[in-house]
Amino acid sequence: MNKVPMTVAGEQSLREELEHLKSVERPQVINAIAEAREHGDLKENAEYHAAREQQGFIEGRIQEIEGKLSASQVIDVTKLPKTGKVIFGVTVELINLQNDEEVRYRIVGEDEADIKEGRISVTSPIARALIGKEESDTVLVRTPGGDVEYEIASVEHL
Repeated sequence: MNKVPMTVAGEQSLREELEHLKSVERPQVINAIAEAREHGDLKENAEYHAAREQQGFIEGRIQEIEGKLSASQVIDVTKLPKTGKVIFGVTVELINLQNDEEVRYRIVGEDEADIKEGRISVTSPIARALIGKEESDTVLVRTPGGDVEYEIASVEHL
């Protein structure tokens, strides 16, 4: 099985979601199913069918999270030597060489990615172009909107 890289925060977030699903969501849907059963004929009982559908979603998500956690490789970038190289978990500051615009991204696992929060997936085109490069290197990133050239201004282990 392939290892799924994730940050310490990403693992914690998945564990919290799993705990919430098991301790709050699952018992609520079980109660909803029991309550809907008391209303009689299950064939025409929309509440029962909705609760069963919700139960299927919750159980599927629990299995998905447990699978990811069992295959996870948690990487704590703060414990790795600071070499100036772009690796999983670091925060990079980039300068767009076409317009001098600065952007900051943290390279994280797929489940943790949120571009609005400045977190990009390790599998994204930008991250793939950056991995292995060093501070002050120039990187060409191929995006759907065209090629963009960046200079790596800094690499931080936060």
